[in-house]
Amino acid sequence: MNFHGIRAIYLFEMARTWRTLMQSIASPVISTCLYFVVFGSAIGARMGDIDGVSYGAFIIPGLIMMSLLMHSISNASFGIYMPKFSGTIYEVLSAPISYAEILIGYVGAAATKSTILGLIILATARLFVPFEIEHPFWMLAFLLLTSITFSLFGFIIGIWADGFEKLQIVPMMVVTPLAFLGGTFYSLDMLPPIWQTVTLFNPVVYLISGFRWSFYGVADVHVGVSIGMTLVFLGICLAMVAWIFKTGYRLRS
Repeated sequence: MNFHGIRAIYLFEMARTWRTLMQSIASPVISTCLYFVVFGSAIGARMGDIDGVSYGAFIIPGLIMMSLLMHSISNASFGIYMPKFSGTIYEVLSAPISYAEILIGYVGAAATKSTILGLIILATARLFVPFEIEHPFWMLAFLLLTSITFSLFGFIIGIWADGFEKLQIVPMMVVTPLAFLGGTFYSLDMLPPIWQTVTLFNPVVYLISGFRWSFYGVADVHVGVSIGMTLVFLGICLAMVAWIFKTGYRLRS
């Protein structure tokens, strides 16, 4: 294992975060704070409890997860796309470093940035809404697992994209609607039976449900199913990355 090569890629990607601190950290934190103000304080004060949890506290896991998904994808996709765009990807591919080590460097940095962002948003949420974390270990586990899984997904998008526009298509046109319809602002029990069944085909439901369980011990889906679905998606992403490196899809041309 070439730890020097992994470290070089990892530190380079992390350094880009500190150079763009306003865009990478401040902007998503401020955006999420607006959700807390509008939905948590203004609207939440007029709504009753959901599963014994105040509405303001109920939406915290969903908002953190939504931000985590978007920025895990964004960080990883932009990180691998820029070397392709500038042509420096060939230097990385010709370096004495394996594909697995390249993947660890890029995805590790993207997952680290997303995890830090999630923890900052979690700390910021306490300024607006009081809440408790019933299972802190599982909260961190879901945070890390989601960051790694969707950083892998973002890595795939970054390789697939052949323009800056395509980097935004999947996050904006697919992931954002799935997050809004995945129980971020409501419990599935509030939906008619037919829509509860339809919503179960949304993979984001399992992420938000499991993450919410780690906070309050309540979930729309059993926590074991949530972990299993996340691991399945992680396995699919790993298989796709392995195929990309094996075939050189959009890396060698």
